[in-house]
Amino acid sequence: MMWRDVVDLIPLINVKNGYGEEVEQDGIPKTVYANKKSVRQTEFYQAMAAGMKPEIVFEVMVADYSNEPKVKYGEDKYYRVIRTYSANDEHIELVCSIYPMEE
Repeated sequence: MMWRDVVDLIPLINVKNGYGEEVEQDGIPKTVYANKKSVRQTEFYQAMAAGMKPEIVFEVMVADYSNEPKVKYGEDKYYRVIRTYSANDEHIELVCSIYPMEE
């Protein structure tokens, strides 16, 4: 299989801020090869009914994915993993929506 794209899988970690409160921040990104795919029509409508808006699907190797909730694609496009799907033991699909940017 040809891997056409590259994504960064980003974990979120809890750290203490200057006030001693625990906040989430990005962990160390892991760059992996991926295939960008379109969201299937049935999946799109099922997700919309549940209040989610899937935008894109990335297929990666199961061995590369460690439940990271955030994906960076390109220079500045961030996505949140809303669901995963694994049809076999080698590949997993990450169904993603636009990541909410901090105000």
